[in-house]
Amino acid sequence: MISRRKSRKIWVGNVPVGGDAPITVQSMTNTLTHDIEATIAQVRALEVAGADIVRISCPDEESTLALKSIIPEITVPVVADIHFHYKRAIEAAQNGAACLRINPGNIGSAERVKEVIKAAKDHNCSIRIGVNAGSLERDLLEQYGEPCPDAMVESARRHIQILEDHDFFNFKISCKASDVFMAVAAYQQLADVCDYPLHVGITEAGGLRSGTIKSAIGMGNLLWGGIGDTIRVSLSADPVEEIKAGFDILKSLGLRHRGVNVVACPSCARQQFKVIDTVAELEQRVAHITTPMTVSIIGCVVNGPGEALMTDIGLTGGGQGNHQIYIGGEKAHRFNDGDKSIVDHIVAMIEEKARQIQSQKIAAE
Repeated sequence: MISRRKSRKIWVGNVPVGGDAPITVQSMTNTLTHDIEATIAQVRALEVAGADIVRISCPDEESTLALKSIIPEITVPVVADIHFHYKRAIEAAQNGAACLRINPGNIGSAERVKEVIKAAKDHNCSIRIGVNAGSLERDLLEQYGEPCPDAMVESARRHIQILEDHDFFNFKISCKASDVFMAVAAYQQLADVCDYPLHVGITEAGGLRSGTIKSAIGMGNLLWGGIGDTIRVSLSADPVEEIKAGFDILKSLGLRHRGVNVVACPSCARQQFKVIDTVAELEQRVAHITTPMTVSIIGCVVNGPGEALMTDIGLTGGGQGNHQIYIGGEKAHRFNDGDKSIVDHIVAMIEEKARQIQSQKIAAE
């Protein structure tokens, strides 16, 4: 059982982050924000995938103005991505952003910082301090010689102090690097010196396959240690893939459950049906289901019965196309794949199970 680090709770719109709240999963749009129709479409796709929070880049006035049209058409809270221009942060808050991603030390004079914080307070916006190894302050690079965990944490503490000096505490912090070891060490140090919620991620992780692996190693280490209140898997891929990967990482650690978790063997000469093809089609066919459940797809009787004991629905391959189906760890019935598609049969069972779970949930409420 993972024991999560105790952090204070903040709110990103109507989504709690930190404290006893579930670890949230987020992504970022890659459309031009002023292309309102395209941005809305992408956010809606992320909503379907399960995104709790979506970040939208606001590099110019046209983009912050677009938020006024985008936000009423979506349901997830929006984090406005602001880097240097304080006016963009104020505009984003005025136009409905739930959170501002800024580094307060980078947006100019103390008066400008004060104006941004006032806008956040006036419009009930939280703030995310976003420290990145690739954009550390010049004096810190001179002091430490190169990006390193100590420099990253020092940068975070500077920005924290600015917000605290302005009596603002509704914020979370990220401390990202593309180097797994640097990022993990920075987050571990940061977790020890503050109790603010932490946004965890390995920045610029890479393409879909390599980036997911890199993120799973780095974020998995942190989450295993109880560090992390909201996550983003940063991939050079469709943003929807970031949401899928994020939930898969959380599911693998038992930290959050959404959708069907398929336990499947890698296949070998003992298989009694085409396991790889079956699993690939099955995962695609049940991607729309959000109800948590675990399904085992095992090609033979060596491990099949044992895995089925621990799953909601199980399939164990048997000779001559005669397979054993389990429900709740108990033998339910035999199924012959000469009569019907294995995938069709399992999908029907999963959908029925999802309906039962939802009905029980509604009745309990």
